Amino acid sequence: MTTRLYEHAIFLEHDTPSGHPERADRLRSLNIALQHPNFSSLDRRQAPQANEDAVTLAHPEEHLFAVMRQIPEEEGEIAQIESDTYVSQKSLQAALTGVGGALAAVDDVMTGAVDNAFVASRPPGHHAEKTKAMGFCLFNNIAIAARHAQKVHGAERVAIVDWDVHHGNGTQDIFWDDPSVLFCSTHQMPLYPGSGAKNETGTGNNIVNAPLSPNTGSDHFREAFKSRVLAALKDFSPDLILISAGFDAHHRDPLAQINLVGDDFDWATGRLLEVADRFAGNRVVSLLEGGYDLEGLAESAGMHISRLMKG
Repeated sequence: MTTRLYEHAIFLEHDTPSGHPERADRLRSLNIALQHPNFSSLDRRQAPQANEDAVTLAHPEEHLFAVMRQIPEEEGEIAQIESDTYVSQKSLQAALTGVGGALAAVDDVMTGAVDNAFVASRPPGHHAEKTKAMGFCLFNNIAIAARHAQKVHGAERVAIVDWDVHHGNGTQDIFWDDPSVLFCSTHQMPLYPGSGAKNETGTGNNIVNAPLSPNTGSDHFREAFKSRVLAALKDFSPDLILISAGFDAHHRDPLAQINLVGDDFDWATGRLLEVADRFAGNRVVSLLEGGYDLEGLAESAGMHISRLMKG
């Protein structure tokens, strides 16, 4: 397997207030983990910055302009978009580079340059709805990536699997009435943002939610993943699998109460690679979402990337 990692120093310059869980140290901890010799063969690239119009693949132009208007002009200034979503002087550049990394990763796997790719970016994206930035997210990177795969590479069936502990309400919102995109999510419920019930299925039955009760762990997660997510993927037969790879279902994470360990993310990655091998020509792109305990994030994301490399 050839795995490519997209990263960029600009992701460290998206500033949030002191004490905010979505902070630059998240990527620093992951980068330390990736210095292990096990990752010496990882193909590491600088993520390119996307053009602003790439955002409009999944959002109306007015949403782009609304975010742009919120960006502070002064270095060190932080502006609040909504209750827990903030931007600083470099946040737009960081967000567009996250989009650019996602698009480049899709190009790579769709052209066969690599088998799979991981984009280590921030801010995350899966809470950003069509017209609303929220939940630490400005633009929905994974939705933009799916639209790019369809528009540029002719992908007919794109599957998005979201195992972040918080439901990907933004991705669900964007693809609610689009049966060409399957959205599958495991997440804690009840928990922010309050969506993700099993009966939320989309107009084309292309939404598959697998909510997990607080304080459950590996057994419940794996059973839900097998019975709902993997079953739906096999029925859908995707051309491409995109992963919203949040690692906040780790038992150490402070924002939720699901008790997964690093091996669970290794296992889930392996199952998705099996589906990709069967249906999607091994094409998998994974984008970093949440994960707010530095040790838990580094362990889990490291095992995820390691599994991508092993195939």
